Amino acid sequence: MIERLDRYWRVCATGLCFSSFGIGGLCLRLIAFPLLNVAVWPRPRRTLVARSLVGAAMRSFVWMMHTVGVLSYEVRGAEKLDRTGLLILANHPSLIDVVFLISLVERPDCVVKAALLGNAFTRGPVRMAGFICNESGVDLVSDAIASVRSGNNLIIFPEGTRTPRSGALQFQRGAAHIAVRGGLNITPVVIRCRPPTLAKGDKWYQVPSRRARFEIAVGDDIAVATFCNDPAGDAMAARRLTEHLSDYFALELARADA
Repeated sequence: MIERLDRYWRVCATGLCFSSFGIGGLCLRLIAFPLLNVAVWPRPRRTLVARSLVGAAMRSFVWMMHTVGVLSYEVRGAEKLDRTGLLILANHPSLIDVVFLISLVERPDCVVKAALLGNAFTRGPVRMAGFICNESGVDLVSDAIASVRSGNNLIIFPEGTRTPRSGALQFQRGAAHIAVRGGLNITPVVIRCRPPTLAKGDKWYQVPSRRARFEIAVGDDIAVATFCNDPAGDAMAARRLTEHLSDYFALELARADA
């Protein structure tokens, strides 16, 4: 009986949290960002302030989900994110992985799906913060490199979508191309969610049998120098790096399960 009531409460609390998330996005779009356009003239400065506001909103959302009992979490190695100009690559087991990562870094930037630009709740924050659209074509790699070199912390999920229920990682090569062409070391973040929640195909109300716990582990930087200047070209270098990253994340996730 207690377990059933707890689950009902977490369904209601999850709905409350996501409703607040949507309302917060609209408030940013309709109130905060118009005021920011008036008060801050230089566009680069507006973008930085907008990203700070988005980061604060994400931290509030994480705090709310934790406080009402939807989830618990632990972050290990957070001090490694206390830098700028990072290329942060993470696995993607849950819908809210990006929320956690944005909440943990200063000057966040992301490669986001184009669908977010068509969503009334996310369009304002995505545009005002200047996040990179994954449909920007040939400019995506150069825009991503420029973002990191300018001091932003760029968050990318190499899988391109949430990890399937099977847990099998299928990394795309886009993130590796950015690292190789830019000569950018990689800051890996391994995310573990037990039991799985908000996974690919899940509805928001399909909460697990018990409160989900997120374990976020920031690893040591992965140097890309050994993958650059491959005689076979950047394409082969990106392929080798992608395979290395896939093996790295698979091993780290297996250790977490041990």
